[in-house]
Amino acid sequence: MEQSTAESPFLCTAWAWFEKNRKQVIFGVVAVAVAGLATGMIIWSKKEKEIKAGEALSQAMLAQMQSPGNTDAAAGLLKVASTYAGTPAGAQAMLLGAGALFASGKYLEAQPYFERFSRDYAGHPLVTQAKLGLAACLQAQGKADEAAAAYKDLAERYPNANTASQARFALGGIYESQGKLDDALNLFEQVARAEPNSSLGSEAGMRAEEVRLKLPPIPVPSISASTPITATNIPVIQSK
Repeated sequence: MEQSTAESPFLCTAWAWFEKNRKQVIFGVVAVAVAGLATGMIIWSKKEKEIKAGEALSQAMLAQMQSPGNTDAAAGLLKVASTYAGTPAGAQAMLLGAGALFASGKYLEAQPYFERFSRDYAGHPLVTQAKLGLAACLQAQGKADEAAAAYKDLAERYPNANTASQARFALGGIYESQGKLDDALNLFEQVARAEPNSSLGSEAGMRAEEVRLKLPPIPVPSISASTPITATNIPVIQSK
């Protein structure tokens, strides 16, 4: 009984405050409800967008498979990438579209898409594929120094990525063509050790052997008759 008596003034005060601020309370409740509805709509629209992006990507990939090397197929993929930017399907479409341009020999056109993927999807699991594609575009355009820097950056920043060995192998080839045989040999040997059971590792091993043959032989010091013999601690047996 005492508890009810003690609570009554509080309830009266609370009710009086509510009556005084009725409009503000109602507006606040409505605002919270609208915000919750808006959040739900955003989540729903995001899922809807991702579903549509997946469907569009499937259609573009089908068109590419039916006409491999067709630049129109690459354009379809890149359209999906632009329309559904920020979605997983949009990211994949950009990388596939850039790869399709590269495969058709359009290295200059493919380059900016690999660059954009690396920038816009920096945390994406396939970002190393984009960086490898960028380096390959530079190399295909004859920009050996820029390509070497891109391959080196990829191998050093992502040493455990599945593209690291490919980057080292390509960098080794550039070094070999530039006469940097020791650096090339080191890279080919790294790839051969890292990929012992793959075709890339086998090719790297063969390239390493070829580079070794190009290296000058290590000079062996010869001992001439005029070379003084230094004293040693070997005991000398005196003849009697």
